[in-house]
Amino acid sequence: MAAGDPTLPARFRRYLGSRGMEPADVPIWLIGTLVVLVWAAPFVWMVSTSFKFPGDVMTHEIEWFPRRATIDNYIRVFEYPVVRWGINSIVQAVASTSLCVIFGAMAGYALARLRFPGRAAIFAVFLASLMIPVEVSVIPMLLAFIKVGWASSYQALILPTIANVFSVYIFRQFFLGFPAELEEAARMDGAGPFRLFWSIAFPLARAPMIATAVIVFTLNWNNFLWPLLVVFDEDMKTLPVGIAAFAPVIGSNTQLEGFSVAMAGVTVLSVPSLALFFFLQRYFIEGISTGSVKQ
Repeated sequence: MAAGDPTLPARFRRYLGSRGMEPADVPIWLIGTLVVLVWAAPFVWMVSTSFKFPGDVMTHEIEWFPRRATIDNYIRVFEYPVVRWGINSIVQAVASTSLCVIFGAMAGYALARLRFPGRAAIFAVFLASLMIPVEVSVIPMLLAFIKVGWASSYQALILPTIANVFSVYIFRQFFLGFPAELEEAARMDGAGPFRLFWSIAFPLARAPMIATAVIVFTLNWNNFLWPLLVVFDEDMKTLPVGIAAFAPVIGSNTQLEGFSVAMAGVTVLSVPSLALFFFLQRYFIEGISTGSVKQ
């Protein structure tokens, strides 16, 4: 059944045709909409609860939107050094993401464009490292940073996160399909491998660069375990570690009262990564699709 079928209402046919859709696409669109609603429901509940009074959180009837709103929960959150925690998180996430993008692009270019023995084996080891839980390496790294005196420092927060296999994979897949003509022209002008990468390949890798930046920034921004272990000073806490202080106390009369404040803290934590994704989502999807297709 085509979009121009006369049995369909004329307005519906025009609506589908204006969007390049067929009637067979409607069930897929409806299923996608349902998935989006299910995905968004916890986020809507979180934001709604952050504006509720403590007594309105646990009710018999589901209230997606508060009957009465208050900003007292956010005021209580910012009574803590949230701004300082946020600055620490921004420094850590931005520095880690920038270094991870650069090193991931260099590794991905080397694995895709350079010819050297063991290239395939090195990439296989990179992929195999994804099966190793992060918790396995946490204790040795923690002891090492304490021994060199870098605990509760930006070095301790940034250095362990600058190597990311996802960034290497995305850049490698992109550079596998990189036009060889551009490299040949640069070589004729006397460019070496580093000049080829830095002046030709890396500036043209905008899509995988943005996709990698969104993924890595989100991972670094929400990183909890490592900052929790390596930071001992209150002033060096990151936002996820600090926000954990707002978790309701189980088994006490403060449990119900803590939910609204906790939701306010988590909302503050989630805003930067969500804003980054929404602003860069077009480039993010383009970069992911580019890196997922074997050239």
